[in-house]
Amino acid sequence: MSRPGPAPLLPIWLALPIAIIAGALFDLAFPDVGIWQLAFPAAALALLTLIGRSVGGGMLVGAVFSASFYLLHIEWITRYLGVIPWFALAGIETLLNAITAPLLVLAYRWMPRLAPGPWVRVLALPALIAALWTAREQFLGSWPYTGFPWGRVGMSQSEGPLAELASWVGVSGLTFAMVFVAAAAIEATRLRVWRRLTLGIPAAAMLLILAVIPQFPTADAGTMRVGAVQGNGPSGYFDEREPYAIFQAQLDATAPVLDADIDLLLWPEGGIDADPLANTSVARALGDLATRVDAPLLVNAATERGEDIYNTSMLWNPGALEPSALHDKRNPVPMGEYVPDRWFFEAIVPDLIGLIQREYTPGTNAPFMDVDGVGVGLAICFDVIYDEVIRESVQDGAQVLMFQTNNADFRGTDENLQQLGFARMRAIETGRAVVNVSTVGTSQVIAPDGSVMDALGVDEAGALVVDVPLRTGLTAGVVLGPAVQWLLGWLSLPVLAALGVILRLRGRTKAAPPAEDGAAEV
Repeated sequence: MSRPGPAPLLPIWLALPIAIIAGALFDLAFPDVGIWQLAFPAAALALLTLIGRSVGGGMLVGAVFSASFYLLHIEWITRYLGVIPWFALAGIETLLNAITAPLLVLAYRWMPRLAPGPWVRVLALPALIAALWTAREQFLGSWPYTGFPWGRVGMSQSEGPLAELASWVGVSGLTFAMVFVAAAAIEATRLRVWRRLTLGIPAAAMLLILAVIPQFPTADAGTMRVGAVQGNGPSGYFDEREPYAIFQAQLDATAPVLDADIDLLLWPEGGIDADPLANTSVARALGDLATRVDAPLLVNAATERGEDIYNTSMLWNPGALEPSALHDKRNPVPMGEYVPDRWFFEAIVPDLIGLIQREYTPGTNAPFMDVDGVGVGLAICFDVIYDEVIRESVQDGAQVLMFQTNNADFRGTDENLQQLGFARMRAIETGRAVVNVSTVGTSQVIAPDGSVMDALGVDEAGALVVDVPLRTGLTAGVVLGPAVQWLLGWLSLPVLAALGVILRLRGRTKAAPPAEDGAAEV
């Protein structure tokens, strides 16, 4: 029985270790190492292992690549929770990457059979491969539950000069461009580009665009003086603490800036270890603090309304006994802030699931607050990785972005630095300054161009006072982001299906026997 396509480019005994190397290189492209250039060879090596494979072989090398990447990339989960959640999350991502890898295998098999010309190989095929990779990222970023868009190719560029493209086409568009470069370079090399140098033009042109395109411009709208406080309190899930210990740590760290002339005082996620909506003494203390600094407070705590518990950011005005605005975290973390299908997972790992007592409810209110006429966009902790949250806040009128997070459960790991990389990408993508404040560090104020204006190191109690630039106007990345995701991602699936249908119809036509004389008369 003949193979459905050409032999694999790499034998399986070589493809598997190369897939492992590709995953490791991809991890090194992200902070804390941040060698952003490695994302290109990582993508190229991962693609090389798929060319010419069977569907089953593609699933195998796709799984090995994904396992290599995720087991390294999210090792920080083991800091307090041990290896079970680490293997579970890495395992889910590996499985999903494995079952979607055949899409790339089929694209490499079908398009050259349908249109074997060299320009199709260096233009259309890389475009389809890049689009399918982008679609896979979008799938992993939305399912299961709320997905885990933590390992997107475009997000690896937070430390490098290529991030500006995200302000034009969003992070998904940046992923597409980078994978296109890798795929086009592979095809140009396979076609011996040195014999026909023009075949290298598509990859070179896209790389040139990545390198020279400037950030999409936004308009200056003045400044806002922000005091950002990192209390370094005992805010980890398993930290031993007295009641109100986190709140007191935040108050202590705020003391040096009580007399500063500020427009807003910002505290991190979980900066109050009590519910200000139910605890009148805490509510009164917040109102008094706002009066003392003569500025609104933007704080965060777990709140209970009715039977639901929320991870809530609150805007507290001077002298007030209740907040003037609320924002609840849009995407609580599965297995961290709630347990989906608890009955099922308790049957598998009851001791681990039993540690997660709270069941946070997803928020529905806007990630936006008006602070004395200044639009402030919000994202609580891992919400920074969800495009829709950031895009909605800017479209609602945010002139600056403020991200509140609690990294205490990952002290001593690179989780915080990976998250800061995402914050930097959001600054560039939206053309907005970002104030990213953590309970335990690292906290940073990031300018609209992605540069760091000021910072507090990890495990350091302190406060920053920074004149944060404000911006108006929407970048193309914000406006066109959803359309780019559809055009460069989801549209690839019907295109791939159409290729398969056309080839099948062609095969039937070639296999049909010629009609006998007089057959038309029957």
